[in-house]
Amino acid sequence: MSAEFPIVAITGASDHSTTTITQALQHIFYRERIKAVYVSGSGFHRYDRKTMRAELLKARQEGRNLSHFGPEGNHFDKLESLFFQYAVTGTGQFRYYLHSDQFAKEIGLEPGTFSPWQQMDADNDLLLYRGLHGAVIHEDIDISSYPDLLIGAVPSINLEMMRRIDRDLKQGLSPEEVRQVVLDRMSDYVNYITPQFGRTHINFQIMPMVDTSNPFQFDEVPSLDESYIVIHFQKLAKRFAMPKLLKVIPNAFMTRRDQMVVPGAQMKTAIEIILIPLIQELISESRRIKGVTQVAPERGAGILGFKGQLVH
Repeated sequence: MSAEFPIVAITGASDHSTTTITQALQHIFYRERIKAVYVSGSGFHRYDRKTMRAELLKARQEGRNLSHFGPEGNHFDKLESLFFQYAVTGTGQFRYYLHSDQFAKEIGLEPGTFSPWQQMDADNDLLLYRGLHGAVIHEDIDISSYPDLLIGAVPSINLEMMRRIDRDLKQGLSPEEVRQVVLDRMSDYVNYITPQFGRTHINFQIMPMVDTSNPFQFDEVPSLDESYIVIHFQKLAKRFAMPKLLKVIPNAFMTRRDQMVVPGAQMKTAIEIILIPLIQELISESRRIKGVTQVAPERGAGILGFKGQLVH
């Protein structure tokens, strides 16, 4: 944690929810004149696409676990080094994993490979990490200790499987290969992904309102309009005036004292309303330490009854 160089981490395995949370934060950054540097967790995978497939076959033959969820498939040490360096200096080393043909073409490399490691621009206000391991703990590595705001993008397990099965099939894997990949990931998912959601400040979970009972057999992946969002204020329940939140988030309702439900269509709106005061607090303290002239917060930011400091 660093008051001068704040880190916000979105951790989780659900592509749709991490994308929506990222978009909501981008809107906040734009309005608050915050210059954020973005880091994707996929850049810290250990193997490129071709090498990963070869290593997976080898691991299966040897009876070992290997997946992008666990330590064998990632550079946890390099991710921790980035967070540590950024917290101290406001910069650090990162790289891109080239998912798409277009992105790879722009850099002049093959899809499924990595860009060279590079030093991030030090002219920034905040680091935003989006990936699988923003709160992971493994042996003497504790990445969860660095982010100042930890946001969980929590999947519904069958919905998560459907998204990944759909993606893997589109990448050319056979149904049999996809089923084996799901089995390969399960142990690491339970041991390294799930525990992170107990370390976050706040969790956003998409819950589909359509049948997802068989993730290997479906017509299409459920949309946000077919879902509700469960918001668990985990370490922040005392920071918000819930009655005020219910008034400003359309059709929201409480299920427990620290858990709120909103329609999927309202997900981005709810995220922005909830995260605005948290981001403002981080940036205000950072700019105070750096001696930067403050940018006035938006009118109405106090409507939530937000108070106190972020707790880890």
